Amino acid sequence: MESWILLVLGFLPGVWSGSWGVAFENQCALKGTSVVIKCRYNYPPGHFVTSVWWSKAHYISGKWRLTALSSLPSPPDYSYVGNKNGNCDLEIKNVRHADEGAYFFSFTTTLNRWTSQTYIDFSVKELTTVVQPSTVTEGDTVSLTCVTGCPTPTNIVWFRDGQLVPKQVFQARREDAGLYDCAALEQITVRSNPVALNVQYAPKRVTLSVSPSGDVVQGSSATFTCSSEANPPVTPSGYSLYKDGQFISSGQNHTISDIQPSLSGLYLCQAWNNISRRGVDLINSTEIHLDVQYRPTNISVSANPPRVVEGGSVNLTCSSVANPATVNYTWYKRTDEPGSSSMLQVGSGQVLSLPSMKASHTGLYLCQASNSVGEGNSNEMLLTMTAEQGSQLVPVLAAVGAFVIVVLLIMLLFFWRKHRTHAEEKHTVFDSRLRGKGSSSSDREVQTDTVYANIHTFPPTSPPVAAPDVTSHSQRNSHHENVTASYEAEVTYSAVNIKPRNLSRKHHINNSRAPQDSWSKDESVIYATVVTSD
Repeated sequence: MESWILLVLGFLPGVWSGSWGVAFENQCALKGTSVVIKCRYNYPPGHFVTSVWWSKAHYISGKWRLTALSSLPSPPDYSYVGNKNGNCDLEIKNVRHADEGAYFFSFTTTLNRWTSQTYIDFSVKELTTVVQPSTVTEGDTVSLTCVTGCPTPTNIVWFRDGQLVPKQVFQARREDAGLYDCAALEQITVRSNPVALNVQYAPKRVTLSVSPSGDVVQGSSATFTCSSEANPPVTPSGYSLYKDGQFISSGQNHTISDIQPSLSGLYLCQAWNNISRRGVDLINSTEIHLDVQYRPTNISVSANPPRVVEGGSVNLTCSSVANPATVNYTWYKRTDEPGSSSMLQVGSGQVLSLPSMKASHTGLYLCQASNSVGEGNSNEMLLTMTAEQGSQLVPVLAAVGAFVIVVLLIMLLFFWRKHRTHAEEKHTVFDSRLRGKGSSSSDREVQTDTVYANIHTFPPTSPPVAAPDVTSHSQRNSHHENVTASYEAEVTYSAVNIKPRNLSRKHHINNSRAPQDSWSKDESVIYATVVTSD
């Protein structure tokens, strides 16, 4: 600023007409800049200036003590840029706080010597950067202010980590974090002390790695490591490891000392630092697939068909579970030679085919499966040979025949019993039960009961004669004689004794049966079987 504040020294009349005097202005400069202190002086006519100088004053014991600038420790920082004809400008380069103070100007002429009666007050200020607020969450508003300390307005420019910042007010992003400083446009090389802007944000670029990388073999060890970019940084307890959506452990590192195939799956890491991003607190990494490789296991051998006859074909198939898949199958057969019990290689491939079964093919077989990790053996399987189908039919037919015979015998027995029951129902045995009242036989009433008879007849040559009813013992004898005479029948008699029973009351039987009382003695019934022939 070029305005002058003229101070008339001595306040003598006629200063502007050649009186002694010095005029200058108070000055404020920024630390690190260069400044020129404007100064004008005057003296009466007839004087010629022979020397000029500036002094820095220190107020001691109520008096000013002047020290010529040339006597100061750093005289190169001061330069007299005036002349001996009224211009007394002073330049101060690389202004420091030590340059602050009161300055006096003096000059001598051929006739006199003059020192300014007042001094110039020179102040040194610094550019100060103010970032409000200095710690923000991503998305908050940030305002930048540069304070000069001098009343003179100055055009200010801003820098972040040495790069120009276009705006003094902006919405903070994570990329906006850094060191901010300001400078005067006129002296852009002089900057304020930097101030840090701390932008906090949720974890980003969350990654999960496994060591060693590449193939993981069963039984080996592996370490999972989580990492992320976050402000504030994620603490070890802020990391969590998941497998197939199931929580495994917390911490930045997780080590498994004995990897098993069951641990194969998708793993991810989750990071948290108490800062949300679009309402989400927990940030996931991308998933990595852990593929545990192992040698063939669950090796088994099967035969198709399971039963093979001499001359028939059979396929032995080997199956296994492995990662990577089994690539080689080798077949062995145990030999039982005298003095030796070893395995003889008999083929390769997943299927061992025997197109024509022989007795020499029977025995114990096993399969060996291998991949890039290792190999394993199946259990031994016994391959046997069954008899031919023709010889197999003999026991089958014998069993079927025995079954048929048993069924026929059961049917014959059933029909025999049925026939016998039917024949017994045709014969009637009359059981005569005599019951009497009193001592006289005439008073007794004779009751005729059922008589059972089995009669076997043969076809007669002449028309059949109806057999008379048998009602009593005497009648049976008479009938027997008649039948014998006529048909030459064979009669078999059987006597059955019937125990008497007491009857409390009389029984009335319709038609052929009379009322009877309790039996007085044992009665017997004679059964007769009559067999007739032609």
